Amino acid sequence: MTDRRHFIKTAAGLGASLSLFTNLKVRAQEGPAPRRPLILCSRGEEWAEKVLRPGWNVFEKGGDILDAVEESARVTELDPEDQSVGYGGLPNEEGVVQLDACFMDGRTHNCGSVAALEMIKTPSSVARLVMERTDHIHLVGEGARKFARAHGFKEENLLTDKSRKMWLRWKENLSDKDDWFPPKDGNYDLEKRPTGTINILALDSQGDLAGCTTTSGLFGKLPGRIGDSPIIGAGLYVDNEVGAAGATGRGEEILRTCGSFFVVEQMRAGKSPREACEALCHRIVKINGGPEKVNFTDKIVAINKNGEAGCFAIQGRKDKPPKAAVITAAGIQIVEGGYLIEVG
Repeated sequence: MTDRRHFIKTAAGLGASLSLFTNLKVRAQEGPAPRRPLILCSRGEEWAEKVLRPGWNVFEKGGDILDAVEESARVTELDPEDQSVGYGGLPNEEGVVQLDACFMDGRTHNCGSVAALEMIKTPSSVARLVMERTDHIHLVGEGARKFARAHGFKEENLLTDKSRKMWLRWKENLSDKDDWFPPKDGNYDLEKRPTGTINILALDSQGDLAGCTTTSGLFGKLPGRIGDSPIIGAGLYVDNEVGAAGATGRGEEILRTCGSFFVVEQMRAGKSPREACEALCHRIVKINGGPEKVNFTDKIVAINKNGEAGCFAIQGRKDKPPKAAVITAAGIQIVEGGYLIEVG
């Protein structure tokens, strides 16, 4: 964009906002908030309560960490108003919703994933079953759908009217050399092509870790395109000795850098979750030739074994920094992160 301003923020500026937490609808607590159990989602205020509370309820009832992660992940998958995950997700080039998800248990390093899954609303649940009921890790396309159907998942049309209309807007404005035309009133201005993913990371009271990443992927993608979200080590990685990380944004860049694995290994080497996420952002910018060559963003979230949480993004704005949300016994908090390149 011609009005975009790029600059690398100074280390001092970044340090000033290190580990910044702001409370969201939380009662005042005496003393420091307990750091575990903890659940993190990669979205901020607008989704925090809705996504995190169901998972937290599992913990409060003494449930398993995998159940807590799955309950939180399913919230957005089942919400037709969210156009980036699950039911109502934005479709591929042909108007078909194809979903990706992965699940990982830090206690065992067991993991499962599904990609290009059609007609099933909750890919996170299917990915968990791949982890628990097979000796495979990845199931893709028709094979993933048949596996889900065998386990009792209902096949449904995932394309809501809202997402269908948005796909038509994109299709009709894609080219002036095809047979698709926008309405005569000209009221179909194409907005920036959206992307969306959600990461759920959890730490239970025993210090065990687990996570899930789920998405409908890049809007208008080629049929069969798979991004980072269902790939263990890219869109998600969990190591019970260290921590967990997840990524959202341009999946191809996360794949090129084994992003989530890289972040966990940075934490193993002594970095805080935020510092580890920042290190990945620097690496992605570097391999793309520097900030002036970068016209995309990725956001990374992470937690460590101590219950510390952090996030960082490639691009951001002063009035809209990257955020994540966590829930502990003290309530819900917003984790505000930093970014490398300012856009405006």
